[in-house]
Formats: sequence, structure tokens, C-alpha cells
Amino acid sequence: MTEVKATFYRRMKDLPSTHLLGTGTPMCSGCGGLEALHQVYDVIGEKSVFVNAAGCMTLLSVYPFTPFRGSWLYTAMASAPAGAQGVRDALDILLEKKRIPPEENMEVVVLTGDGSAYGMGLSATSGAMERNLDFLYICYDNEGYGNTGQQYSGATPHAAKTATSKGPLGFPGFKKDLFSIWAAHKPAYVATVIGTEPVDLARKIEKARSLKGPRMIIALAPCPPGWDFDPKESVEIGKLAVKSGVWPLKEYIDGKVTHTKIPRQRIPVEDYLKHQGRFAHLFEPQCNDALINEIQKKVDDYWDEVQKTTSLDKE
Repeated sequence: MTEVKATFYRRMKDLPSTHLLGTGTPMCSGCGGLEALHQVYDVIGEKSVFVNAAGCMTLLSVYPFTPFRGSWLYTAMASAPAGAQGVRDALDILLEKKRIPPEENMEVVVLTGDGSAYGMGLSATSGAMERNLDFLYICYDNEGYGNTGQQYSGATPHAAKTATSKGPLGFPGFKKDLFSIWAAHKPAYVATVIGTEPVDLARKIEKARSLKGPRMIIALAPCPPGWDFDPKESVEIGKLAVKSGVWPLKEYIDGKVTHTKIPRQRIPVEDYLKHQGRFAHLFEPQCNDALINEIQKKVDDYWDEVQKTTSLDKE
């Protein structure tokens, strides 16, 4: 059984008071992915190599500069895990040959959007987990191909309108369960996080760093241009995603899934949906109760199943 040390992060005041990631990047205002990345990087620290697949976060780099204090490597959308393999192998060889001392070792971190994690790069990620690659994988999930106009991806939720699903009912498919797909590989760790729950996020990154092998993190990333909301509402929408139960905060370790934060009383999913223009067609010109109820039922069914199999400590 995996041994995990007691967490350092117990309260908000335990979190870093300043961010390591530089400012002044061309990222969108209110980006939920950047909000999460700031917090992730504060815990990981400067001794890291970020292998960044093509996507929104590659806008962080404006040649020859990046906001990372450590190292950064760009790859094509589907090949970030392969890039991480090369970096990790190189570091291990240098350590074995004593070309670098142990204190100069670095954390290898893959950073991708959902387009890569849920779709184009899924096979490469699967292969990396099968090889038991010692790396940390961070997916910022804005539920669409945000860098190219918010086309639907494997992460797009049911009924959301995107650049490629403009019909009156929105996207006809359903969001892929990447957490379960990753957990099926039996990696060292899988977790979901969100920037609006910083203590939960810090604890999970801390736990992931204490382990060896593939460690996988999915961060929901509210996206003002892609989801069509005012950037100032990004934090509130993130909170609503958790309170409504749309975004469960959970982790997988040693074959067991644990939910780390459960709303005391879930709010209706309607409260989450109505703040986003991508779901406006569910409310105007008239309310589509049938489709809203369908979305609500899917969320309710999920938590009903959790309740049957797990003893939940409600927050």
C-alpha cells in the first residue's frame, strides 16, 4: 500500500503568498486554466521541466521567453508524453552517470489542454502509463479546442454550443470520463482539481509529488471566450461547478477512488448552466426543461451511485 505523508496544506494561510509563474502573458483574462497553473507551479517549484503540448498554454511562451522559472519544452499536440519520456530518460542517465548531482534532478511535467488529453494525445498518454513513466501530467480542461475557436472536443459537455455544434440542442454527445480511463491504467495517482478550491488543489499536487510513476491531474478550466461569460465571473462559475456536483473533486490511489470535497447540499445544475452563454439556448427564447432535466439526472445518477459505494464526509 502506498504511504503518503501528512499534508502541509491544511488552511488557506498555508498556501504560498506569491506566485512563481511570471505575469504579462497573452493568456485570456479570467482563464481558469491559468488560475490552476499558477497554484500548481507554486507547489511544484522551479526544479521542473514543463513539456507543453500545442494548445492555449503555449501562448505563455513568446520566443525566446517563458514565464516559467525552470525549463519549458514545446511539443506537437499529440506527443507531449513522448517528449516527457525523452526528458525523463535523459535526466535518469545523467544521474546514473553522476553527471548531475541528485539535488539537480527535476520534476518532469506534461501540460496539455483537453483536446490533447481526451483526444489527440490519449494513445501517447496511455503508452506512457503502460511504461510506468515517472511524470506528472496536468490537463487544463476548458471543454473544447479553445485555442482555435472552441470546437467541440472529447471533453465537451452535453448540450453545450461550440463552434462546431451550433444546432438548437447544442453538442449531442457526452463528456468523456477521462478520470476513469486514466484510472483503468492503474497509475500511481489520478485526481481532479479546480483553481477555485486552492487547498484541495495544493494537497493533491503535494501528494502527487510524493509518489513515483505516472501521476495524472485534470483541472477544470472555466473559459470566458469559449464558455461565453464575463471574465470576472470565472471564480464564481468554478465554485458553481463544484457546488452543483457537475465537477466532482476526487482522487484515485491504490485502486481506490475517494471524493475529497462533497457539497453539503447540491445546488441545481441550472444555477451553473445559466451563467454561461454556451448554454443560453436552454433558457431562451423558452426554457428547455426536458434537456435541463436530462443534464440534472445525469449528475444526480452519478452522486447516487457514489452514495451507494462510499461513505461521504460532506463539506
